[in-house]
Amino acid sequence: MSIGDELHPPYQRPPLSKAYLLGKLAADRLALRGPTFYAERGIDLRLATKVTRIVPAEKRIELGPESLAYDDLVLATGAAPIRLPADIGGARANIFTLRTIGDVEEITPHVASGKRALIIGGGYIGLEVAAALKQAGVDVTLVELQDRILGRVAAPETSAYFRSFHADRGVRLLEGIGLVSLEGENRVRKARLSDGSCINIDFVIVGIGIRPSVALADAAGLALENGVCVDPQGRTSADGIWAAGDCASFLMDGRRLRIESVPHAIDQAGAVAANILGANRDYRPRPWFWSDQFDVKLQIAGLNSGYDRIVERKGARPGSCSYWYFAGEKLLAVDAINDARAYMMATKLIDAGQSPSPFDVADGALA
Repeated sequence: MSIGDELHPPYQRPPLSKAYLLGKLAADRLALRGPTFYAERGIDLRLATKVTRIVPAEKRIELGPESLAYDDLVLATGAAPIRLPADIGGARANIFTLRTIGDVEEITPHVASGKRALIIGGGYIGLEVAAALKQAGVDVTLVELQDRILGRVAAPETSAYFRSFHADRGVRLLEGIGLVSLEGENRVRKARLSDGSCINIDFVIVGIGIRPSVALADAAGLALENGVCVDPQGRTSADGIWAAGDCASFLMDGRRLRIESVPHAIDQAGAVAANILGANRDYRPRPWFWSDQFDVKLQIAGLNSGYDRIVERKGARPGSCSYWYFAGEKLLAVDAINDARAYMMATKLIDAGQSPSPFDVADGALA
């Protein structure tokens, strides 16, 4: 049995901020499986259904008045967008986050040439939405509180690339500037910023991060730390309960991490399923991510935490390049920009635990 609180069968989320927002992809194209897949395999798919309680001691869940027993339960509750506080005007009707098909359906009526959008947050989701809206003819202003876009996830070199790239396409980027308040009667009409400026807007999209959805796990008494704690095989602190994806945290290099990416969620869920069936295998994360903005594809291999050196490698095609993150002589991660070859090389090296010489990377000797 699979239970979810959305109206739609399981679907892929990455296109939501890109092709689906632009109307280039129909909702049925997002589906992970066809309409008959679940019934043909005897899977009871319950949509628009909310689990209200987990009772680990009795191995059952509650769906309002209904109670269901389980032998094994997998929490794949994901994460929820962080919203703006109400005291700065964050509760009005034309303020949106983007995480679900329903979110996009609420945003779409506002997307039209000449409309003015304010995007709060200069991470990947904010930049992807900025690119999509600009392509639809929307006037886009993006505000980032930190001193640079992508400040929490990428090196200054990657930030600089995308700053220039978006500015060249007409996106107004305001870095090191915060939001003071959103003003208007029932709808936001103006935004006051920390530099003293005030801009007129038609709608707002907030992309300031996500938090793991752990309310059910917390109420059930499961161990939490940066999400639902799982062991190397995906077990939580309660017998028969497992977790995978954005909601689950695991130990890696002495830290309890969550990896917010589709490939990780799929791989970890597969490992959990195998272990429920008796595989008894530890899950080994293979972090990789991607972001599409205008006509640029950014592919990321590895985790860059702890780097002390960035090496730039020019790509074979005009405009392509990659940034290689090193800690001393150890390769940690690579940001490949329109450079699939560099990404594939980096993925193989990181998977194998190998590190090329930074000098070979820089002078193009790496093959």
